[in-house]
Amino acid sequence: MTEDQNAGLPEPTGPHGGHHALETAKAHGAEAMFTLSGAHIFPIYDAAEQNDPKFPIIDVRHEPTAVFAAEAIGKLTRKPGLAVLTAGPGVTNGVSPIAQAYFSGAPLVVLGGRAPAATWGTGTLQELDHPPIFESVSKFSATAATLADIAPVIDEAFTLAGSSHRGPAFVDIPMDEFFNSGPIGHVSSGNTTAVIEPDPDSIAKIARLLAEAKRPVLILGSDVWADHAEEAALRLVEESNVPAIANGMGRGVIPGGHANLVTKARSKALGMADLVIVVGTPLDFRLGFGRFGGKEGNPPATTVHIADSPGQLSAHAELGASVAGDLTRVFDGILAGLQSAPSKPDWSTWLSELQVVVAQTIERDRTILTSDSNPIHPARIYGELLPRLADDAVVIGDGGDFVSFAGKFVEPAKPGGWLDPGPYGCLGAGLGAAMAARIARPSSQVVLLYGDGAAGMSLMDVDTLVRHNLPVVMIVGNNSAWGLEKMPMQLLYGYDVAADLAPNTRYDQVVTALGGGGEFVTDPNQIGPAIDRAFASGVPYLVNIATDINAQYPRATMGV
Repeated sequence: MTEDQNAGLPEPTGPHGGHHALETAKAHGAEAMFTLSGAHIFPIYDAAEQNDPKFPIIDVRHEPTAVFAAEAIGKLTRKPGLAVLTAGPGVTNGVSPIAQAYFSGAPLVVLGGRAPAATWGTGTLQELDHPPIFESVSKFSATAATLADIAPVIDEAFTLAGSSHRGPAFVDIPMDEFFNSGPIGHVSSGNTTAVIEPDPDSIAKIARLLAEAKRPVLILGSDVWADHAEEAALRLVEESNVPAIANGMGRGVIPGGHANLVTKARSKALGMADLVIVVGTPLDFRLGFGRFGGKEGNPPATTVHIADSPGQLSAHAELGASVAGDLTRVFDGILAGLQSAPSKPDWSTWLSELQVVVAQTIERDRTILTSDSNPIHPARIYGELLPRLADDAVVIGDGGDFVSFAGKFVEPAKPGGWLDPGPYGCLGAGLGAAMAARIARPSSQVVLLYGDGAAGMSLMDVDTLVRHNLPVVMIVGNNSAWGLEKMPMQLLYGYDVAADLAPNTRYDQVVTALGGGGEFVTDPNQIGPAIDRAFASGVPYLVNIATDINAQYPRATMGV
């Protein structure tokens, strides 16, 4: 405003609410905000612009992308990511991404605008009481009702979001209070929450069960990474020689190709195990709801569940033991218990049996990974991509069958290199995650694996990648269908509807129209060169590959 325009306005009595919010977020390690513009949230933009140096603002084309990006920042950095949404539809557009963060245990804070408090109830623009909407899918959902509330309420939101068990927190701020000015009465020192101490007796019991087991399997889930326990997990695996399987962001905790990593022998391992220890992931549909063993005449396995906080321990599965708390302490406690056992367990024969299956699987997969079939088998894409991935690459899955193949073939060399929607199964999350990965890991390869259905949900935000100079490689497995739905429907009814997409849609041309690069591939021998060009381009680049709809991911069940 000009001096004349400012005439008659009250003199500021301190920093406005945007500064209160931003300073608190910075105290908790926030390094960028993801947003879509709206007048209700202008003060935090002003605070970001006035900050020295300017606080990064990544403005997107649709609010879900902003929240998905902030959620991915939380997963990658293990500190809460920050999304800022304007009131009403801006906030409600964030519901699905917040739900994803809740089911994934991703640290996330979403700040929302809110209609002015002084006129509440009069029907002002986008007047909606947001917090009740998020109560079932967040750790914390509240209104910072006054200027003085902004800093302490946001401080609490960040603290809860970043504490075990991690998850999303939502705070909205009335527009008039956000613009209001006054001293910051609450200064945050960041999250100082103490770790949760696990029960030593429970750890000792788990160690005894493991020492007595003949065919144990250790499953490492996302919270092993989120709880900074990856080194302790690898130490337990290597010093005990226990076979291990990776789940979610547990991928990479045991490097791909490691002798103890038996994910490729998952069926045999979980079917014949006598003890399965699941760490840092729910006993949900992905893990047979906690029921293991019973294959080839073997009795059911004993299930042990280990979580980073008591509320995450299974309430439905029959457990032989459980413990909750800091996962590093749990892993080291189990290892200490094994080392002090009367006799050291020897699982070498069991591990060798599983290694044989791993080797057989690798050999069997070689056929489809190198297939010259046309239409292209989706596995051929991974046969070309895997040799081109650096050890520190971040690979993001956003799709159905095409990404299921990625789960089968991609075994990261390092932890923190795999992102997927988690158990909520939300499509459209990938492009936001790619933004986050490029920001959080500026020197790493970032590869987004898109199903063609998922691509349609977020591809317009390539515009955001271009405007903010965020080059990523996007690979679309384009089978012109919702393949994950098409086949089950045919199984049920003998036909399918609402499952086909337009054939060979040129998603690459969408990207080039928005200022990136791209190409369409129909020849399997051109996949590798196209990926090379994508990595070398230095721009957002989409390789659109026509794949065979009949090359379905092999499932024991279609889920129907």
